[in-house]
Amino acid sequence: MTSPTPAIAIQGLVRRFGKTEAVHGLDLTVPAGTCYGFFGRNGAGKTTTIKCLLNLLRPDAGSVRVFGLDPAKDELEVKRRLAYVPDQVAFYPWMTAREALDYSASFRSRWNTEAESDLLNRFRLDAQKPVSGLSKGQRTQLALIAAICAEPELLVLDEPTSGLDPIVRREFIEAVIGAYQDADPGRRTVFVSTHLISEFEGLIDRFTIIENGKATMTLDADEARSKFRKVRVRFTSDPPRIDLPGVLKQSRKGREVELVTNGATEQVVAELQRFQPEDVSTEALSLEEIFVVADQA
Repeated sequence: MTSPTPAIAIQGLVRRFGKTEAVHGLDLTVPAGTCYGFFGRNGAGKTTTIKCLLNLLRPDAGSVRVFGLDPAKDELEVKRRLAYVPDQVAFYPWMTAREALDYSASFRSRWNTEAESDLLNRFRLDAQKPVSGLSKGQRTQLALIAAICAEPELLVLDEPTSGLDPIVRREFIEAVIGAYQDADPGRRTVFVSTHLISEFEGLIDRFTIIENGKATMTLDADEARSKFRKVRVRFTSDPPRIDLPGVLKQSRKGREVELVTNGATEQVVAELQRFQPEDVSTEALSLEEIFVVADQA
C-alpha cells in the first residue's frame, strides 16, 4: 500500500556557497513507491540538493522533509529508513569486501543475506579481496550491494552507475533496482540523479529537470512521452518552409523534415497536410531526448 506521505518533499530550497547560489527556490515532491528521476547538467544543483536531504548540508532557506521528517532534527530516524550511494564511494581501505559489508550490516536492523550472496555472484565480486584492491567500478558495486541489502524504504542514488561497464550497468538497473522495488511495491522509493537517462528509461515514473538550481520541468514519464513527440514528414520534392506554433525544433535531411512538438502534435500534423506531404508519421521521444530538447529550449 502506498503511503500518502511523500518520501521526499522540498519547498523553496535555497543553498548558497559564498555568493554562488547552487540551489535557488527548488520545489520537488517524490511520492512514495515511485522511481523518481532527477536530471540536470553537471553543476545544476543535483548533488547539493541530495546533500541537503541527508543533512550533510544545511539549507539557507526553505524546507526539506523525508518521510515527513526534518533531516536536521530527526537525522537518525531518516537515515535508518534510507540508503545512499554517492558518485564517489569510499570504504575503510584495510577491510576486505566481506568486512565492509559486515560493517555496513551492523548499523542496520534489516539485512538480506540472500540478496547479498546473489549480488556478489552477479557482480562476480570476491568478498575476501581487500577494498584497496578493488577498482572504482567494483567499489561502486560494493556500495550498491550494501544499499540494496539494507532493504531501505528510500534508495538515494547519485550517479549510481558511474564507473560500471555497460553490461553490468544494464543488469544492475533492470534486475537489481527493479527487483528492489518489486519486492515491496508501493513502499520502496528510488530517487536517482543521473546523466545516463536512457538506461533508466523503463523504470522512471516521474522526473524533474533542474538547471542553475531551479526546476525547469516536472512531469510524469508517460505524460512527457505523450506531450513531446517527434513528427517525420516526407515530401515528393524539396520540403517547403515550415513555421508552425507548437514546434520546438526541426531538422531537414533531403526530402524529409523532422519536427519536435510540445503538446500540439495533432494540430501540427493537421497543419502539415496543407503542404501535401508524401508521408507523415509520429513517435514519442525518449526521456533523454526530452531532456535534450528542454535543455536547448
